[in-house]
Amino acid sequence: MEVLGLEERVRAIVKEVLKVNEAVIKPDARFREDLGADSLDLVTLLMALEQEFGGSISDAEAAGMTTVGQAQALISGLKAPSVMKGSP
Repeated sequence: MEVLGLEERVRAIVKEVLKVNEAVIKPDARFREDLGADSLDLVTLLMALEQEFGGSISDAEAAGMTTVGQAQALISGLKAPSVMKGSP
């Protein structure tokens, strides 16, 4: 089984939740404008990220998370030990 890094895991969640082609999931891709997410999609995405990485994303952090790259940076900054799950 392939062990995915943080960035790949975030991209996989974005692809699954937003039902978009992986080719359009780039760090500067905006969830609403570029990936077509609506408010419910964003809530679902946040919940999926929290579940996958075992952390909690505050409302203020969520409001500032508008791109895939920002989501990746936010997750990498979480102090939850489970962020490292799947690491060698």
